Parts: sequence; C-alpha cells; structure tokens
Amino acid sequence: MKRDNVSVLLPYQKRWIEDESAQKISEKSRRIGISYTEALNSVLKAAPQTGAINTYYLSYNKDMTRQFISDCADWARRLEIACADICAEEILDGDRAVMAFRLRFASGAEIAALPSEPYVLRSKKGRVVFDEAAFCTKFDEVLKAAQALLIWGGQLSIISTHNGEDNPFALLVQDVRQGRRPEWSLHRTTFREAVDAGLYRRICLVNGERWSQKAQDVWIDKIYTIYKDNALEELDVIPVSGNAKYFGRGLLRSCVRDTGGVFRWEFDNDFLHQSAQAKERRIASLARSCEPYIAWAKGKLYFGMDFGRSGDLSVIWTACQTGVTVQTLLVIEIQNCPFREQEQAVRLLLESAQRRGVLGGIAIDARGNGQALAENISVDFPGAAAGVMETAAWYAEWFAKLKAFFETEDFTLPDDETVLADFGIVTVKNGNPYIPDVRTADRTGRGRRHGDAAAAAVLACYALHECAASPPPVFSAAPVKKRRGFFGLF
Repeated sequence: MKRDNVSVLLPYQKRWIEDESAQKISEKSRRIGISYTEALNSVLKAAPQTGAINTYYLSYNKDMTRQFISDCADWARRLEIACADICAEEILDGDRAVMAFRLRFASGAEIAALPSEPYVLRSKKGRVVFDEAAFCTKFDEVLKAAQALLIWGGQLSIISTHNGEDNPFALLVQDVRQGRRPEWSLHRTTFREAVDAGLYRRICLVNGERWSQKAQDVWIDKIYTIYKDNALEELDVIPVSGNAKYFGRGLLRSCVRDTGGVFRWEFDNDFLHQSAQAKERRIASLARSCEPYIAWAKGKLYFGMDFGRSGDLSVIWTACQTGVTVQTLLVIEIQNCPFREQEQAVRLLLESAQRRGVLGGIAIDARGNGQALAENISVDFPGAAAGVMETAAWYAEWFAKLKAFFETEDFTLPDDETVLADFGIVTVKNGNPYIPDVRTADRTGRGRRHGDAAAAAVLACYALHECAASPPPVFSAAPVKKRRGFFGLF
C-alpha cells in the first residue's frame, strides 16, 4: 500500500483526517474505526522528513494506549514508512509509576501513548489526541494542559463516546453545537450512519464474508439488542442521564486487563437425557479446558456462583488475590445445564484449586434452586464454602465493597463487552445499588441475561472478604459419596 492510497477509509473517516482545524471533536458510536483512523493520521503527521509533528495520545486505559501505538505501527508498515520498534517506559507520578508507549520515526518525530493525566503534557510540543475523553476523571485539567500546546501551532483532537448528559465532554459538545465555542470543529457519527457509509461491508471484507442486505439488517438488529438500554449513548450518540447507573463504563473499562478467560458452556435440551457417563465426561472435558487458568494462580482463588437453570445463566467467577490486587482469571457462563452436572463442574474446579493449595473459598447464590447446590458444597468443603441469600441490604453492602475495588483498580475485569454489560444494568434506587428485574440480550440477541456476571463477581468479592481471614480449611480424608468420574479427572 503506497502512502497516497488511503482509499480504504470510509467517508466519515476521510472527513476526520481532512479536517485540519486546530481543535476538533468526534462524538461517535462505538467500534466504528475513528481511533484507528486517527492512528493513520498521526503516522502521516510524523512521517515527513520536513515538517514532521509529534503526536501525544491520551486515554484512561493502558490497554487502549498500547493498542493505539500498535495501530500506528501497523499503518507505518502498510505505508512503508520507516520507524523504530515500539518501546515501553515508565513515567513517575510521585510514588506511582505509569506506563507510556512510544513509536519513533526516521523523521525524528514520535507518537507517544500516555495516561490521561495533565502532567504528561508539560513542556511538550505537537498534536494531542484525547481518546474516550468522556471517561477521564480529569477532563477539564487535561483539556487545559492540551490547549497550551496550541500556542506553538499544535492541534487538539478529542474523540469519545458519550458518558452521560452532565459529563464535561457532553457539555463541551453542547456548547460547540450551539455556537458558544466557534473555535471547535464538530464531527458526529452514529452507528447507523457508519453502517450506511459502508462499515458492515468493510467488516465482511476483512472477515472474508459475503455481504448482503439481509445479513446487514440482522447484524444491526443483533448489535442493538446486545446494547439494548445503553444503545442511545453507545450507538445513537445521544447522551443520557447517568445518575441511575451504579458502575459507570469508564470505571469498568479502567479495570479491564487483557488477561483471564471467558468460557461459555451451552447445552441443548437433549443433554439432560444422555447417559450419566456421557454427561459426566462432557463436564469433565469442559472443566479440563479451564485447568490452565487454575494452574496459573499465584495466590488464593475465590469463586462466586450466580445460579440459574433453564432461564437465567449460571456464572462462575474465579478471582485470584495476590497482595492487594484481585485478578479475574476465569469467568464461566453455563446455559441450560442440569443441576447435577452443575454441581459436578463446581466440585471439579474446587478440587483442582484444593489440590494445588490455592483454594480460598466460594460463595454460592442460595436462593431458589441454588440452595441445594450451595448446601451440598458447604457440607463437603467446610469452612471454604458459603451459601448466600442475597437481599437488598446484602447487595447494597457488597456492591459497595466491589465498587471500592474498582475505584482503586485493584479488581481486574476481562475484556468482554457482554460481561461488562451485566455490570451496566446495576441500578441505584433510593441511594442503594441493586439488580432490577430486567433481561438483556446475550451474544445471540436473546434476552437471557439478568446481570449474571455482576452477581457472580460480587459473590466472589464476598468469598474473598469472608474466607481470606479464616484459617486454611481442613478437609476430611474420607470421600463423600464418591460419584464416578468426579475425582482425579484433571
């Protein structure tokens, strides 16, 4: 691909690159390629042997900054532009070290991806790209620091999805739209506008799939069903009141790490009527696929299980505590699995952790049909298992403790939009968090989810608090009603 060949861009992406305004904003839908386009723009600015410009990319999440630099390197390779390898370095903020990523060009210019802190822009000269700005807790301070670079002829680009109508980003966009900030250039691209411009056709091309209008319509419906209550902000670019949400998206994304696995076990109705041995083998095989995550644990493992049968999901959340950090290692979603086989799966996971000496504890949703499972596990794993009858008061107490972990980024989350969406339905009512009686869509577009992953995570948080201070549990050497195939399968 030659440098002047950027025909791969969609119309709204071209408009963004061609806009040379000193200050410009993109209010956008998710996943439409604006950040990827800006990576190209940054490379084109840094590449010339004369007049090259540095770009400083800021975002609230380290994974986003790493991805942006990776995208820049990818564009440089495609455009045959000479640049050095990506380098990572630590920047000290008092006693805290934060990570920065840099890509240096033969022109002498660089692209640096930095945390969204105002101090990182001190004494800098060049362009600033402030991505997902609505989710930065220091929006005004970063904006003020970035505008200082304009004195020397720099450029400031702000890119973001909305995060509430009272958010500083939304208020700035409103001022620009109403003419109170004429120095800004404003771009707005909704999900449907991006699709009309060719987004789905491009996805089909990249994935080697055949485009059709019918397939596109089905895909659009699926995306809207997945986002459901969040579609106004996430897709339609309409800021809404965020007062009712307990876990803001920015808070959740700040805890996302590219570690941990999400497994989805789905069973058809015929599974119930298979032989006991066949069902047992199937569960054992699925459990073995999770074994590497259990084996990786460097600290105690804590499990939370939100129970469901044929309607809601069962979700098993597995977290490892090392020091003050609680890292999510494994999330297992179980759909339409019989009661006995769910108990088998739990036992296999706990026994694996127990053999390695890393079993901390498990908390199980003991309401309704989950009560029998919680009781059996509590009897067979004394001191390490607890059945929990969640109430409004219980959710208020333990969601608050989980949120405290998130606010200090000491509880990591998997990079999975479906899992994160479960936290998005946790709502504040009368000042307290709770899970409302609503259903959201799973990945197939069916309304099966009821905040199940969030419920499992808060149960894991409960297990961590309640079991961490207890002495290591002592297990009976005698087998408890040994079920054929339950033991020694890992």
